[in-house]
Amino acid sequence: MPVSTETRFRIGSTSKALTGTALARLVQNGRVDLDKSIANYFEVMPNSGWADITPRQLAAHMSGLPHYKNNSDWLGLYKTLALRSHYESMYQALGVFDDSELLYKPGTEFYYSSFGTVLLGAVLAEAEGQNYLEVMSREVFRPASMKNTEASPVNGDPTRNIARFYKSNGLSGEELRLREWRPVDLSHRLPGGGFISTPSDLVKLGALYLDDRYLSPETREIFWTPQKLANGDVNEQNYALGWRVREMEISEVGFLRVVNHGGVSRGSQSWLMIIPEYKLSIAVNINRKTKVFWDFGNVSMDIAAAFIRQQEKLVCK
Repeated sequence: MPVSTETRFRIGSTSKALTGTALARLVQNGRVDLDKSIANYFEVMPNSGWADITPRQLAAHMSGLPHYKNNSDWLGLYKTLALRSHYESMYQALGVFDDSELLYKPGTEFYYSSFGTVLLGAVLAEAEGQNYLEVMSREVFRPASMKNTEASPVNGDPTRNIARFYKSNGLSGEELRLREWRPVDLSHRLPGGGFISTPSDLVKLGALYLDDRYLSPETREIFWTPQKLANGDVNEQNYALGWRVREMEISEVGFLRVVNHGGVSRGSQSWLMIIPEYKLSIAVNINRKTKVFWDFGNVSMDIAAAFIRQQEKLVCK
């Protein structure tokens, strides 16, 4: 089935920007404190060793939690490889890694961890006394009119405008062969990598970030400021809260501040970026993986350059 503007793709870790947006709203409304222990939001802490972790550290990947492959909760590690188990809530999904040891003292180092975002999703749900998806719908999807964004099903379904997801043999040209990904359940990683969406929906999210009625300039700047480690150094990825923020060069325009997040999932890739100076939001998706992620994501820079040049022409007129 040909792709249309309604076609939905797995967005992988771009999901972290969605969860970060819900966090921004709850922080702005005084429902969550970025620097209080997450123990304040749980009646029963899933792991007592997490008591020193804060929402800020979870959103900035400075909590000490592991990523998928260095999870020392062996049963949970198996489940994230098998991808057959389903989790109805994020609190339940914490069982995938709640026996895993922290890699370092929270706040002292940076280590990219989707599990950290899953725990953040559970914090949001516990703070609101609602299911995580209910919080996301109220704070993000409905305000942004993101009608095509939801938890990823186990496989593609063209009858529901969900792309089929493909795996490449890694070759090119006439030798390139693609096969469809087996069914996979991504519910254990939903806040950090388990959504499907359309480029149009993702662009709506980016545009809403620029609306002061949705997020105040003060809140927006907090969430777009790369976070510092305990020693005062900015983390190695310029990671803010749910977003990466760095200067990127746009052809024929120059270097601009770009707020972004990319994602890689089973048979899919995603890229969302916001260029605040031009009030521009751009998203691209694909239902396979490229050997080098930026071979796919780089098209967004050409799109940005074209729109910026057009904006400048209109201003000149």
